[in-house]
Amino acid sequence: MAARYDRIGRTYTATRRTEPRIAARIWDALGDARTVVNVGAGTGSYEPPDREVTAVEPSAVMIAQRPPDAAPAVQASAEALPFADASFDAAMAIITLHHWSDWRAGCAELRRVARDRVVVFSWDPSRVESMWIGPEYFPQYMQEDVDGFPSLADQAAALGAETEVVPVPWDCRDGFFGAFWRRPETYLDPAVRAGISTLAKRSEDELAEGLARLRLDLDSGAWARRHADLLERDELDLGYRLLVGRGGR
Repeated sequence: MAARYDRIGRTYTATRRTEPRIAARIWDALGDARTVVNVGAGTGSYEPPDREVTAVEPSAVMIAQRPPDAAPAVQASAEALPFADASFDAAMAIITLHHWSDWRAGCAELRRVARDRVVVFSWDPSRVESMWIGPEYFPQYMQEDVDGFPSLADQAAALGAETEVVPVPWDCRDGFFGAFWRRPETYLDPAVRAGISTLAKRSEDELAEGLARLRLDLDSGAWARRHADLLERDELDLGYRLLVGRGGR
């Protein structure tokens, strides 16, 4: 993961910002935890400002983009957290589990270092068809990601977690893969694609055919006709899930 984000994460802060409606769900799930470790922390989005946070991030490039007032960051991997058992009230991880080399080991580590609870914002791969950009325009790359993504049931079992649906607002400020479901033209912007790992890890040549079809569908009105129902919605369930489990494994 460190090597990947050293390569594709250089402009991450340009489009990956905290979405306040999602942040509110995550912070509420942290309960009364005062000390929190954020694993796979990246540039610091979703770190609660009113708690004592320690960030863990394997990529030096990502750490360098953290704001000056961000929580202190430790360069380490999720699979081997450099902390004693029950070092924090809570552990959190935001859209990162699928990047870990051993996601089960990472989940076990989250539970090991958390005294009370573990909060993970993740994705259910069975909902892939709801995320039109992948299946319609980049099916081969989307399938690769789905094949490498653990099922929601497996994620929940590894974390001892309950799951909650987190719908994505149409004007989501955080530019993750599904964020622009009602703003399809945004995917044509290379700066936006650079902040989406599924697209950023592919070359422009690899993406060219899918982007050309999207551009054609937008210009012809075919996309709007096919997805007229989306244009009437303010939020959509794209498979993003909040998993809230117990620490103290």
